[in-house]
Amino acid sequence: MSAVAEPTPSTQKRPRLPEWFRLQLPTASAYFATRNLIDDLNLHTVCESARCPNHWECWSKGTATFMIAGDRCTRACGFCAVDTRKPMALEADEPERVAEATRRMKLKHVVITAVARDDLADGGAAHFQKVIERVRAVNPEIIIEVLTPDFLDDDAAIDTVLAARPEIFNHNLETIRRLTPEVRSVATYKRSLSVLNKVKQRAPKIFTKSGLMLGLGETEAELHEAIADLRAVGCDLLTLGQYLQPTKKHLPVVEFIHPDQFAAHKKTAEAMGFTHVASGPLVRSSYHADDFVLPAAH
Repeated sequence: MSAVAEPTPSTQKRPRLPEWFRLQLPTASAYFATRNLIDDLNLHTVCESARCPNHWECWSKGTATFMIAGDRCTRACGFCAVDTRKPMALEADEPERVAEATRRMKLKHVVITAVARDDLADGGAAHFQKVIERVRAVNPEIIIEVLTPDFLDDDAAIDTVLAARPEIFNHNLETIRRLTPEVRSVATYKRSLSVLNKVKQRAPKIFTKSGLMLGLGETEAELHEAIADLRAVGCDLLTLGQYLQPTKKHLPVVEFIHPDQFAAHKKTAEAMGFTHVASGPLVRSSYHADDFVLPAAH
């Protein structure tokens, strides 16, 4: 892994993807069924907004990650393709529409994320709560995983989301300490760890989860330090995936990490005590999220 390169926005031609990214596209009919349902209910997904490379596969399997609170983010992170503009007002019927989508798709595990809403006093926490509660009312047996912004580490906002009792609370650390100022907007390394720590301290039965992008110029030692920092605040679940430059205006890929290296990092994280680790070039926060099965006694 590179030890010297710093990520900076680039207008150069993006490097060619390694051969392990060349995947066969899944069945189109199932994909368009999911596409039509999302359009019918006027929902946003992080699959589209963040230009996720897996959305063909996930939609073809009848799954999607719902992005609530609009599709305009108040932050402008160097890695993220989500639009940065003044957000629109929250939609009062969005919780009902998300719940209806989970019902129609017959989901057993749903991932609900959101743009950062620093324009709102609670960062959108109450909206998260309403969505979770409505989904739970329509689908009592569903496993609900939230992927939240940092809410500026506000205790009341964190408690609001926890009050709805999601099974999994995910907040991504995204990258190592040194690269955080270049990679993330507003968010800080220390703040993200604090959010995860507060969740675990306040609701120890809720699984905490976080993710890191690789290939931005981190060293192996720095990556392992970040993994250890996550475990130190009680993080249970971890995802490690390859960063891919969504547009030429975003941070460039410094290095493509070989699948064998991802496998080695998985073993390192498991040895630290994580309950579940997903590690591979195409792994994303919500990719195959339902591979993690909650313990029967939970």
